[in-house]
Amino acid sequence: MTTRYRARLQRRLMLAFTGYTLLVSALFALFAMAFVYAVEDQFFETTLDQEAQRQAASRAEGGDWLVPAQPFVRLYRPGQAWPEDLAEARRLEPQAHELAGREGRHYHLRHLKPEGTWLVAEVSGQLVVRPMREQLLTWLGLWGGGLALLALGLGGWLARRTSAPLRRLAQTVAQSQPAQLPTDLAQHYGNDEVGLLAAHLAQLNQRTQDFIAREQAFTRDASHELRTPLAVLGLACEDLQRQATPGQQAALASLSTAIWQLQQSVDLLMALAREEHSPILASPELPLLPQIEQLVLAMAPLLDRQDITLDIDVPATLTRPWPPALTRLLFSNLLANAINHGSGGAIRIEADVGRLQLGNPSAAPPVALLLEDAAGRQAGLKGEASGGLGLGLSIVRRLAERHGLQLRLSHRSGWTWVGLQARSDTDAFTSS
Repeated sequence: MTTRYRARLQRRLMLAFTGYTLLVSALFALFAMAFVYAVEDQFFETTLDQEAQRQAASRAEGGDWLVPAQPFVRLYRPGQAWPEDLAEARRLEPQAHELAGREGRHYHLRHLKPEGTWLVAEVSGQLVVRPMREQLLTWLGLWGGGLALLALGLGGWLARRTSAPLRRLAQTVAQSQPAQLPTDLAQHYGNDEVGLLAAHLAQLNQRTQDFIAREQAFTRDASHELRTPLAVLGLACEDLQRQATPGQQAALASLSTAIWQLQQSVDLLMALAREEHSPILASPELPLLPQIEQLVLAMAPLLDRQDITLDIDVPATLTRPWPPALTRLLFSNLLANAINHGSGGAIRIEADVGRLQLGNPSAAPPVALLLEDAAGRQAGLKGEASGGLGLGLSIVRRLAERHGLQLRLSHRSGWTWVGLQARSDTDAFTSS
């Protein structure tokens, strides 16, 4: 399943730039509004301070209270009535020196000695900030929006510039093949974090390639070294069978079957050790039934010894596009597994256009079926008498997948089935 790529890093960088700009713009607007309000209020306070000093100087010289110099400032003597809205606001906030009246009036107060004398500045006509508050907020909002758009564009450019090397590195890694892992990634990137990641990936790829090469070399060498002694054992067993007494024939037949099974395992290891990874399809297609019968005859001694009945249901016209060697490797290992680990005295072989499968009667599915996972299924087909781990099926699975097939395990109607099934994009069998 392919996961759709999402440019989350780009979006995060763009959102970070935009969010930071909006935050700074909002703080700037707040400070700007607070500043202009403070400047305006300070102007009125300074005016009242100057008028208070003027009145104090007049009283100090023995004179009377003076008429305020500014027309918006009035002097209220003790007992003199204040404007109704100012008096009401004063009752609600007796300690305040800045009060709001009705109909947009706004007052600033300054107390003079003796008690009861007040300077009152009604500044509604002198206000500058409050009448243009909406225009000022609109201007600040437009300024902040413009900066946010600029930050969004800058963030997008920086995000693309920052994430482009990561995206190229991800595409290079995604397009690399298991047989050709890139080991020169670092030279395509700068001396930064992305370059460091590319260098480590290149080192990992190199170690992986070295490991695969060592494993393939070991498998090839071990398999090659095993072929000669197995061939010698096979020839010796044939000679002994020609000279053996009837009582020795059964033991020699078992020995011959064991040697044959070892040869099949060696062939499997050799097949997996090959460097080719693409499916190998042979032409022309050959009938499948004669090949199955040939392999069954090769294992007849083992079948007779365990008293196993074979039921073969394979159409005579069914053909397959595999190399004959692949048929021999896969089918012989599946049949040997069914013989060795089956719990009943019968094996059924079925094939049609889409699959080839072998079944054993069993009351319950083998434990290995419950241990399969989505990453790579490794399972064995076993009965109660089985003592092995079924690693042969894991090797068969890998070899089958290399050639466009899938190994499937199932349990139905009291039978456990193991078989080869064509992938959706591959026709494993045809019927003429």
